[in-house]
Amino acid sequence: MTANVPDKPALEGLEKKWDAEWAARGTYLFPREGATRESVYSIDTPPPTASGSLHIGHVFSYTHTDVIARFQRMTGKRVFYPIGWDDNGLPTERRVQNYYGVRVDPSLPYDSSFSPPQEGGDGKSSKAADQLPISRRNFIELCERLTLEDEKQFEALWRDLGLSVDWTQTYRTIGEESLKASQLAFVRNVERGEAYQAMAPTLWDVTFRTAVAQAELEDKEQPGAYHRIAFHRPDGEPVFIETTRPELLPACVALVAHPDDERYQSLFGTTVTTPVFGVEVPVVAHHLAQADKGSGIAMICTFGDLTDVIWWRDLDLPNRAIIGFDGRIVSDPPAAITSEAGREAYAQLAGKTVFSAKQAVVELLRASGDLIGDPKPIVHPVKFFEKGDRPLEIVSTRQWYIKNGARDEELRARLLAEGAALEWHPEFMKVRYENWVGGLTGDWLISRQRFFGVPLPVWYPLDADGNPVFDEPIVATPDILPVDPSSDAAPGFDESQRGVPGGFQGEVDVMDTWATSSLTPQLAGGWERDDELFGMVFPYDLRPQGQDIIRTWLFSSMLRSLLEEGVKPWQHAALSGFIVDPDRKKMSKSKGNVVTPADILASHGSDAVRYWAASSRLGTDAAFDEKNPTQIKIGRRLAIKILNAAKFVYGFALPEGRYGIVNPLDTSMLAELDAVVASATADLGGYDHARALETVERFFWTFCDDYLELVKERAYRDEADPAEKASAVLALQAAIDVMLRLLAPYLPFATEEVWSWTHDDSVHTSEWPRSAWPTDAAADASGDPRVLALAGRALVGIRRAKTDAKASQKTPVASATIAGPDDEIALLQLAAADLRAVGRIAELRFASADELLVSDIVLAPEDKPEVAG
Repeated sequence: MTANVPDKPALEGLEKKWDAEWAARGTYLFPREGATRESVYSIDTPPPTASGSLHIGHVFSYTHTDVIARFQRMTGKRVFYPIGWDDNGLPTERRVQNYYGVRVDPSLPYDSSFSPPQEGGDGKSSKAADQLPISRRNFIELCERLTLEDEKQFEALWRDLGLSVDWTQTYRTIGEESLKASQLAFVRNVERGEAYQAMAPTLWDVTFRTAVAQAELEDKEQPGAYHRIAFHRPDGEPVFIETTRPELLPACVALVAHPDDERYQSLFGTTVTTPVFGVEVPVVAHHLAQADKGSGIAMICTFGDLTDVIWWRDLDLPNRAIIGFDGRIVSDPPAAITSEAGREAYAQLAGKTVFSAKQAVVELLRASGDLIGDPKPIVHPVKFFEKGDRPLEIVSTRQWYIKNGARDEELRARLLAEGAALEWHPEFMKVRYENWVGGLTGDWLISRQRFFGVPLPVWYPLDADGNPVFDEPIVATPDILPVDPSSDAAPGFDESQRGVPGGFQGEVDVMDTWATSSLTPQLAGGWERDDELFGMVFPYDLRPQGQDIIRTWLFSSMLRSLLEEGVKPWQHAALSGFIVDPDRKKMSKSKGNVVTPADILASHGSDAVRYWAASSRLGTDAAFDEKNPTQIKIGRRLAIKILNAAKFVYGFALPEGRYGIVNPLDTSMLAELDAVVASATADLGGYDHARALETVERFFWTFCDDYLELVKERAYRDEADPAEKASAVLALQAAIDVMLRLLAPYLPFATEEVWSWTHDDSVHTSEWPRSAWPTDAAADASGDPRVLALAGRALVGIRRAKTDAKASQKTPVASATIAGPDDEIALLQLAAADLRAVGRIAELRFASADELLVSDIVLAPEDKPEVAG
């Protein structure tokens, strides 16, 4: 073997060197020509949100995927490994607002010469009052500009990490192709009756002024208090309820108790009067009322929480909503408040925040004598938008929805069946999906009151008075997509008819970002754009993702695929765990404990960071300590050892002539490596990359620490039996060749560097090893792995004996005895020559004993250490 080995191989600079070489060679391009669905392995890669910076958690999970992609490529699959950028949505808007110091005012005209007041953000523009109002179109242009810059930085980092994605197969969730596909899927949802518009209670973030879907909720523990309040029966007798939201008393529509609660049987079917506001409301029964919570009877308000919504819908109650889109109490009181005293009381609340209104209602209740005792402080979970800072409210709005099985048992059953048929890695993650599907309470709300997103392709006709007729929406036809109804005229109209009686108005809402991201299998695979490609890749083999977005991305993708294609979109789902800090807290931007990866990659090298990531199994959280990254340091040591061990092996010259691998120690090593190949192949095929790495790495260190030491004297000596020398050199070269390929998915830079010393192709497109044996030795390949294991233990004993004698490891030994069980001694005798050589032992004897040990070491006389005194 002719090797072009550098004098001093090093890890530094390998990332830039090999990224450029891979790009020039097209190493990771999808080989489409002649591909069939059976020959392709397709990956529905997560599109990272292009708003800010990647963090170490991205490196963690994307490395898991890349290991599998590289493995599948080496097994002969044509790997379709695209990547997208999730551009649109609230995170991008927030970043643009803070970065440029701007906010949207839709009433402002477009300014073609606009220049933002700042670039980079200084923290002073996080409040709306400090941001410059600009037109929607100007704002969208800034979003486009910043996301493109972020995407360039993201791609550079992914290249440094060594992701083997096909950079020609990229997409943007706000790109024209994505716009068209997202709108087309929505249009078809409408045509099939799966998407609809409704005026309904909506989870609302008062800061961002947008609707929020059930999947975007997050519970946060918040301080609160129970207020015991007296309602009054017609005979004046009080009925006590306890509530944490007395400010919603004007919105009360009923009292509710459990139908089996004996305390309130006589009240069901009667009415009570609300304190302060004097509104008569019914007392009703519902199974969701909790007899053991508070007084066992609760007030139903429109709307305090999601349970209120369920009660309101199930019991067909009136809507008396009082909270506006800004989170303040609306000016006009509900029509049900008719008394002068009640309306005067309400006037004291109008315009107040819910916090101020709560204080005002408490004072009114104290004055009326209907607040019983002092409020009792509690801490309880309150629902927030996952990216918001204030509790959500529930307001009545007109929104677009997609059916998701919440009210369609047939669809729910299909979702559960496809979820059960999906191969989950790890298996226990499946229950999270099943719990989510089983717990759905409402259809998927997909409209958002934002600006940078996929426009809903809908217009509304205006009647003779100029009022929109929402029940007769004008939905775009597929042939005109993509469209923006805020600037494109409705079909059958021209722009002059916008906003005038008898004309039209365009929908200004955009789709929830998940409504686009849920279509990543379609977006990446050329759905309705490249039928041949879509047929090659769909359904995909793998959906890799974080466990925290099972309820959003995985579920919504499953739903859209079932509605559009009638099948699940992938065969396997691989769920990565979280990255936690040294205190075992999940890393997140909101907690301020996120570590960005650029400096870590620069300091330790990409292979080392990949090793740390790949050492964790799917679904398992991994701790990261930036100050003491022990696992990364171990990975760097491994990568360096690969370079050095290979350089050492390639330094041995092979004797001229035709030889084979015949020495029992050599065949033992290859037999053990053969088992490692089988084990690692099975584990990677079963998506257990961490176990495969552990197996390969353990053997690699055995190879370096034991086998290399045992055979190096035989491999060096030119005067040795050429067959024995050749056997060692051939075995060493075969083992390095196999181990490079086994480690290539994990440490792509070090392995590619070493591979290039003896090969013209890439290790990453070479064939995954099926055996440890060279092809020409496969016919007579055999060996007993125990020979190497026992020889390694004996070597440790010899070294320990010399250390105990305070002699160097190079000290010659006149004689030594290795004792052990007869069967073990018989195997050790097969490696006797190598043990003698490495231990510099003149006479090596063997004896029987109950356990293996090295004894009777006699150092050569001239090398015995002097004895003091």
